[in-house]
Amino acid sequence: MKVYEVIARALKDAMDDVGIEHLFGLIGDANLYMVDSYVRACGGAYIRAAHEAGATAMGVGYAQVRNTVGVVTVTQGPGLTNALTALLEGVKSSTPMVLLAGDTAEEDHSHIQFINQRELVMSAGIGFEPLRAPHTITQDLNRAFRRAWIERRPIVFNMPYNFQWLEAEYQRQTLRLPGITLAPTLGDDMDHAVGMIAFARQPVVLAGRAAADEDTKRAIQRFAERIGAPVSTTVRAKDLFTDDAFNLGICGTLSNEIASDVLMNSDCIIAFGAGLNKYTGGLGSFFDGKKRIIHVSPHARDIGRYTPVEAGLVGDLGRIADEMVRLLDEAEIPPAANRSDELAERIRNYRQKPRLSDQNAPGTVDILELFHTLNTQFPQDRIYLTDGGRYEYIAWVDVKVQTPRDFVHTICYGAIGLGLSTAIGASVAGAGKPTLLVVGDGGLELGGMTELMTAQRENLNLAVIVCNDGSYGAEYEQFVAKGMEPDLTMLGSPDFAPIAQAMGIASMTVRNSEDLARAMRFINERDGRSPCLIDVKLDPRHMNL
Repeated sequence: MKVYEVIARALKDAMDDVGIEHLFGLIGDANLYMVDSYVRACGGAYIRAAHEAGATAMGVGYAQVRNTVGVVTVTQGPGLTNALTALLEGVKSSTPMVLLAGDTAEEDHSHIQFINQRELVMSAGIGFEPLRAPHTITQDLNRAFRRAWIERRPIVFNMPYNFQWLEAEYQRQTLRLPGITLAPTLGDDMDHAVGMIAFARQPVVLAGRAAADEDTKRAIQRFAERIGAPVSTTVRAKDLFTDDAFNLGICGTLSNEIASDVLMNSDCIIAFGAGLNKYTGGLGSFFDGKKRIIHVSPHARDIGRYTPVEAGLVGDLGRIADEMVRLLDEAEIPPAANRSDELAERIRNYRQKPRLSDQNAPGTVDILELFHTLNTQFPQDRIYLTDGGRYEYIAWVDVKVQTPRDFVHTICYGAIGLGLSTAIGASVAGAGKPTLLVVGDGGLELGGMTELMTAQRENLNLAVIVCNDGSYGAEYEQFVAKGMEPDLTMLGSPDFAPIAQAMGIASMTVRNSEDLARAMRFINERDGRSPCLIDVKLDPRHMNL
């Protein structure tokens, strides 16, 4: 076999070993023969993107929904540099991915597409795994998969072009991704954590995305009930505890009034699988020096990464929660009183106050009405994604999901324009499950239009909702806050529906409540085998909270 054929076979076998079904990519000189062999000789499923950033973002969406490794391939030089922003979204969101990147021949530094790919990748915090020789292909590729899973970040598997037409033998090696097998932490840290919990009078339990599976969730709820603590989540773990009477909702800059009050007055926060960044900490107000923080994570690198903690426990989240319950029972420690009837009643009766003006310009829709309608009328068993934009704060709170694995946002790196591509990967991962994407007009122009044909070609059950206020919203807000004219932020309210229709994508423009009702009927009456786009006109003056 040729080296490119061995890479294709090793890739397909590795993906089969761990249940990964799709490769996303864009072909060029340095990867096209490998991809051809993967598809034709190995029978692999391949999603063709229009841009390398799009292909990479698809891998991010697939990995987050499936809780697996995303697999992407691009060519050398500009293929890799085009993918860089989406790769950094993977780094910032701790998403395991393997990106198979072609490279120019090692001896040809005068090649027009030559760059030092190792230095580029590693300087951005992305892992780099080289194909060392024709006889080490399977070892090197499997190592890239294991590193991506363990290190929770993208790993670039670098394939020099001059290797690919050499002869090689394929030696099958089964790929196994290690699980979190650590026993509950014993010793001083566990004793210290249980001691802090025993003395806490107003504890709160916080869960992040790593706690998203059902067994872990139930173990954390048992623990919270045992210590008498209400529960809260990070944004990326939103709606994990919707069945809990003491669910405070999101912890951080998006906390509601009740959550903010409880979190400000808490004396101990026990965090399971949360990163504890400054946004989760309410820009410092929830994690001040007076609180005792216990950080439980399956990954040692996360402990105290953003916020100083008094105790750090590493291992399986559910087992650690159950072990702490056992130790508290053994010591006969009584629960705190932070799960009071009064708090349950406040949560049950809470209704958020209106946040926006109802004086929207003619021909526009109130943004609260839009998200209320999406939440209540789009199929409930859904995958839900947002791009970046000032609508996101309402979008994250007002539209619910059944499990955090069904929710993905694309601004861990603060970049807009990744939403549609990420939604394509998420929709593929969902295997036909209705997928809802909310994207701004700026985000769609910046990166989304490129991949509309990909969504159409793959016949995805994807509804794209464009929050079209005719502006770059964050910049609009900054100008207005300083009393300046925001005209530099205005995009002219482009009309996306005719563009989508020209691509063969069913679409509508929404300018009022009646249009919105028709659009929801239109979405729900589709056969689910093709995407649609709904261009919703919004008033740029009334988008902020």
